[in-house]
Amino acid sequence: MLFGLDGVEIGLIIVFLTLFSAILSGFPVAFAIGGAGIISFGIIAALDSAGLLIHQAIDTGSEAYNALLASGANEKAISIFRYPELPRVEVPVFPQGWETAMDRNVSFIVNRINERVIAGQSIETLLAVLMFVLMGIVLERSKIANDLLTTMARVFGPLPGGLAVSIVVVGAFLAASTGIVGATVVTMGLLALPTMLRNNYAPELATGVIAASGTLGQIIPPSIVIVLLGTLAGDLYSAAQEDRAQLAGCSDALTFLGEPAVVSVGTLFQAALLPGILLALLYALYAFGYAMLNPSKAPAVTLDGGEGEPVTRGEAFTWYLGVPIALIAGTILLAEVGMVGSQSVKVDSFSETGDAASLRTNVSDQCKASMIDLHGQAAWDKAVAEQAEIDAQGGAQQSTRLSDDRIAELQAEKIANAAPIGTGIATLAVIFGLILAVARGVSPSSNPLPLQIGAVGIILGLVVDILLIGPTSSAMLTVVLMVLPWAITIYGCVYAMKLLSRNELLRVVFPPLVLIVAVLGSILGGITNPTPAAALGAAGAIMLAAYRKLSEEDRSPRIIIWSTLAVILMILTGVNFDLRINVEEVSGATWLAFLFAYACWLYAFFGLLFSCWVLFRSGVLTPAVRETAKVTSMVFTILVASQLLNLVVISFGGEEYIQDFLRSYDDPRTAFIIVMIILFILGFVLDFLEIIYIVIPIVGPVIYGAHFDPKWVTIMIAVNLQTSFLTPPFGFALFYLRGVAPKEVTTGHIYRGVIPFVLIQVVGLAILALFPGIVTIVPAILGH
Repeated sequence: MLFGLDGVEIGLIIVFLTLFSAILSGFPVAFAIGGAGIISFGIIAALDSAGLLIHQAIDTGSEAYNALLASGANEKAISIFRYPELPRVEVPVFPQGWETAMDRNVSFIVNRINERVIAGQSIETLLAVLMFVLMGIVLERSKIANDLLTTMARVFGPLPGGLAVSIVVVGAFLAASTGIVGATVVTMGLLALPTMLRNNYAPELATGVIAASGTLGQIIPPSIVIVLLGTLAGDLYSAAQEDRAQLAGCSDALTFLGEPAVVSVGTLFQAALLPGILLALLYALYAFGYAMLNPSKAPAVTLDGGEGEPVTRGEAFTWYLGVPIALIAGTILLAEVGMVGSQSVKVDSFSETGDAASLRTNVSDQCKASMIDLHGQAAWDKAVAEQAEIDAQGGAQQSTRLSDDRIAELQAEKIANAAPIGTGIATLAVIFGLILAVARGVSPSSNPLPLQIGAVGIILGLVVDILLIGPTSSAMLTVVLMVLPWAITIYGCVYAMKLLSRNELLRVVFPPLVLIVAVLGSILGGITNPTPAAALGAAGAIMLAAYRKLSEEDRSPRIIIWSTLAVILMILTGVNFDLRINVEEVSGATWLAFLFAYACWLYAFFGLLFSCWVLFRSGVLTPAVRETAKVTSMVFTILVASQLLNLVVISFGGEEYIQDFLRSYDDPRTAFIIVMIILFILGFVLDFLEIIYIVIPIVGPVIYGAHFDPKWVTIMIAVNLQTSFLTPPFGFALFYLRGVAPKEVTTGHIYRGVIPFVLIQVVGLAILALFPGIVTIVPAILGH
């Protein structure tokens, strides 16, 4: 053996050194990875042909190996790491020759490009990357970050370390609206860093907080890292759990786990929400604590400017806290007593299937023992009791078609039990009420009469719903009856929006906040998957940027405002009318609703085209589209190149060797900790894209094949990868900041400033490890 090392070990070393050298060569990373794969394969093939690479494989024909199999050991669980005393046999790293390995690699890379890049199941999800990138770049170029930084600095500046805290708040906000690390770091570095230095902030704190806050876009959804990880995690988790079930003696993962082995990008977005907020809070707490201990290096600053009417403490408490809490709590209370709820009378034509036991109990003895070990004896006994009760009642009930009389009976029950106030109308009432209340708080001295008229409209709408609208009322009748109350309400809300626009904080925060709620709300609420939501975000970002550009030019943004209203009306029409194209009988009211929704769609599309023209004319759209094409091309090229490098590692047994090493630990937590440490170290020299596409597919089958929650595993990896942007010497956030920092800020300042935030990342990982509920609670509440 060469240097006393196993041939596979030498092969892995060659691959890593070649990859590291290729990245440092200055070539574009996407091409450096592919080149590293080709060069390393050539070197390994040459050494193998010369007989210098020898792999010490287990002798599967030996008596000791056969005796181990006879004792009940699973063949897949036997490795040189777990059973080092087994007899070995020397074999080349390419058992069938490097020519065969190369031929298979070429075939596999073509198949993988087709599956994962051109026409595979994951391509639709990967399209979300393009849309989110476009959304982020357009918002960054529309100078929304400038307004946010200025406004938040005025809000938090008077606090100790307030400017640093404002950077964290803006970083979190931009993370939820753009998710582009480079754009966020550069923008905040150009705008905030000179201001912080002029106000005697320590260069270390200023640079550290800007670099760290700029990376929040990697964990706070919509996150490109989570989209890319999600496309891998789903396949890795499903395949790994199937293998785990086979090892446990069960027929499939569903039997063994008691639930499908599925994880989606939307669920990962839900899981990432609280960890992202946690990291932002840790950053802000560090900045505030630093200021308290070193007041001269992070002083309180009061910035000039800003506008807004003075508000007393009592008025602020009443209109910002008291009334909103009363509206929301009152609606929840009415829902609890049955006054607010669903008014749907739709009944399924088929009966529900009978309840099944919580676990499958008709399994082999080996599977039973494995399931008891996984779920516990109490869970198994409960499932056995459930199955016994089902069998006593004649077995599981199959779904059957209901008779017309039974359907009519069920509909009558629904009508009798329907809530007087529909959920949709109650939701609109709360939203309108919040707008009116906040507007009253923003400008207490303004004429309250229009706001009061709007409140009367809300009350009138609820009264109409209780007295005149029932569960059997048609959608057209509902629209006709609610026209007058909602018209009165909208009159008050239009006046309220004028008052709200006078407040700088609301004027700056509200438009991007609405976009964030629309995009994330549709994903987190399970309404749609990330790709349509990303398309909505990209279109919304274009219209928002055009609105701001027209406002700068003192031109009327009326077309964009009406286009936004058209989108809202289109959605409301679709919610209240059945506009499906496969309906056999269509009423006249449905035709009117369809034509109205179609007209709204046409106007909204016109508004989007108009917004594109505004941005194109102002020189924003062309560079944004060009930058989007560059970023997404880089992502997809790295995806293809990394597949090639992975196949090289697989071809000489490197992947199996690493997985056997990790599986040799009896406690999977040890293997997971080793993987996390390796990812952390690799973050010093590799970008997150290389780690996702090169390392995760190799170690994924082990860590996703353990008993860990896949959502927790993925978010832990995402937080760890976020650190790769901060770790010297190759953290990309450090390069971005170095490029825009003033001359008096040295590279040493940046490196020293970022070290505390790298430690905070480690603390954040420790908190998520100790309290995994932070990751799993939101998906559990939302039912995913």
